[in-house]
Amino acid sequence: MEDGSVHLSQRRKPNCPNVEEEAPKKDNEECKKSKRSPRYILIPRFAKLFFGCLAAILSGMMYAIYLSTYHERKFWFSGRPELEREITFQGDSAIYYSFYKELIKAPSFKRGIYQLTHDNSTLSMKTMNVVRQMTLYPELIASVLYQASGSEDVIEPVYFYIGIVFGLQGIYVAALFVTSWLMSGTWLAGMLTVAWFIINRADTTRIDYSIPLRENWAMPYFACQVAALTGYLKNNLNSSAERFCYLLVSASTYTFMMMWEYSHYLLFIQAISLFLLDLLGLTQTEKVHEVYKIYLFSLFLGYMLQFENPALLVSPLLSLVVAALLAKYLQMNTKKGTLLSRMLKVVYFYLVFTMTVTLNLVAKTFISHKEHEHLMKVLEVKFGLNTTKNFTVNWFLCQESFQTPSQDLFLRLTQSSLLPFYILVLIICLVSVGQAIFKRMGGQPVSETTTLKVGRIGERPEVVYHVLHSISLGLLAVTMEGMKYVWTPYVCMIAAFGVCSPELWTTLFKWLRLKIVHPVLLALVLSMAVPTIIGFSLWKEFFPRIMGELTELQEFYDPDTVGLMTWIKRQAPIAAVFAGSPQLMGAIKLCTGWMVTNLPLYNDEDLQKRNEHIFQIYSKRSADDIYKILTSYQATYLVIEDSICNEVGPVRGCRVKDLLDIANGHVYYEESDGYGYSKYGRFCQEIKMNYSPYVNYFTRVYWNRSYYVYKINTVISFQS
Repeated sequence: MEDGSVHLSQRRKPNCPNVEEEAPKKDNEECKKSKRSPRYILIPRFAKLFFGCLAAILSGMMYAIYLSTYHERKFWFSGRPELEREITFQGDSAIYYSFYKELIKAPSFKRGIYQLTHDNSTLSMKTMNVVRQMTLYPELIASVLYQASGSEDVIEPVYFYIGIVFGLQGIYVAALFVTSWLMSGTWLAGMLTVAWFIINRADTTRIDYSIPLRENWAMPYFACQVAALTGYLKNNLNSSAERFCYLLVSASTYTFMMMWEYSHYLLFIQAISLFLLDLLGLTQTEKVHEVYKIYLFSLFLGYMLQFENPALLVSPLLSLVVAALLAKYLQMNTKKGTLLSRMLKVVYFYLVFTMTVTLNLVAKTFISHKEHEHLMKVLEVKFGLNTTKNFTVNWFLCQESFQTPSQDLFLRLTQSSLLPFYILVLIICLVSVGQAIFKRMGGQPVSETTTLKVGRIGERPEVVYHVLHSISLGLLAVTMEGMKYVWTPYVCMIAAFGVCSPELWTTLFKWLRLKIVHPVLLALVLSMAVPTIIGFSLWKEFFPRIMGELTELQEFYDPDTVGLMTWIKRQAPIAAVFAGSPQLMGAIKLCTGWMVTNLPLYNDEDLQKRNEHIFQIYSKRSADDIYKILTSYQATYLVIEDSICNEVGPVRGCRVKDLLDIANGHVYYEESDGYGYSKYGRFCQEIKMNYSPYVNYFTRVYWNRSYYVYKINTVISFQS
């Protein structure tokens, strides 16, 4: 009895001090182990965190260096004069960079801001706030950093500008790395994500085509927001980590909204995913509502700092968030799993949906807003809800971004093994999420802590969120080619997370009820073996191709455009105003600084009309009509591009001249229409003949193989 009491008293002592010799050796070893375990746990965790962060940083840096090297090889950038470098910026990219140049050359930053907010030297007969019109906050930040860092004597402005964009792309890759790491628990998933992202670069980013695009500035911040949101949604997160994730979500959400005029639409899709996640009862409602408050704060702060931009007030994101927060107070006990709670969820969904639509309609009724309205018209025609002959709408529909993706996209993703693994991971996660939902509907609580042995990947809120968000983006990507640049990085991240996650493999093996091998052991082996095999095969097949891109010296030279810009800078008067295609006008504005009649901008009704009117130089209109249009915008020179005038496009009906003929009623359009007729020839072709009445209105002053420049006569002398 005495020995038994001794043993019991010794076991109750938590720190096991002065263990008697009579105590069992087993108890003594357990006490020593409990003392040492924090150290043995802390060191591996620290090592894993250190090497994972190091791998993420190195991945981002290597990708940025890769982009810089590829850009140098593609354009032979460092060996060209400034004019030829600037010609590589095409379309709207040229406009963005031109305003960055103006800020650098301004006598002071304050003066530069004033010139951009009261710009009357870009478009004839128009003063506009280009900071708000074109979302020039990236250029403002770049110019401030360039001047504040004292880089004027160290690096040229163009290298500093593109260097920032390439650096942001490195952050983009690092954020995707961290997201897949957070979801899978291993930074091996991050390495696989980066590999897939780079291999499928043609479908994951548009950095190759146009460096200054707004999405190239904005998407890295969105990737950081998604990474922070992934950590924030995790269960059993300590308070310090949760606070850090919350602050990072707040900062990145607001920055993302300031960098891209269409960012609130992408956040709207994200908000829908979070709303469905909360509706299914698979996360803490308080966390979702905190993210809603971040949206509200970002929208209203963005509204104030974007010169009271009304587009943010009529945004569907604002309507959804306000409706969800208002309906929150009517959501009565909907997470109990009873029949009443399920009915209330349906009522809650209906209430939020109707309130969102109502609030958005009311906002658009009382708030004057015409920006981005063309997008709604384009989508209506795209999905067959309407038909139109409008030139701008049809021109947008003919752009690659609004086209339905070809089979080549899915073939490329399959060849890199990305798409098959993504589909496999998505199916497993969807089935597991379905099980969790039925479990909730049956009144059983969903466990907040999922272990490897349990294998319920669908009960993790961050996984459910990514599944919902990925499906939403995927549905848009299969309808519009441009959305693939948002969806495909998600595909890389989710596929890598799935094949590297032991918990996902365990979930699969629990369904299969394996008895020969322990499911957890097999899951651990496959979560290491499968990504290793994938990585080795990708390295063997695609690494030589990537290195070949870096070693191959390409040549980009456009002597006709160089000749045109050189002539303008040397021969055209300073007060000249040029008219032509929007893309060419952007290049003229950047390379020469001369005033133009139109720009490649479509977020304003007046800018859309300008482009449509100037494009009439490629239509079947009379010389008198074209002359009146050009002089109404005070144009003094007209530039005609042979590539547009004599375009032989693969898709008939999407050429500029075809769209103009449709809009002007000069061709057959529908069964209810007759055959149109114009007694005039195509202006851009007729003007080259140099006969009356064209020579009365226009005088050719310069030409080469690609461009014809005509001076618009101020005094008309009619000749027979």
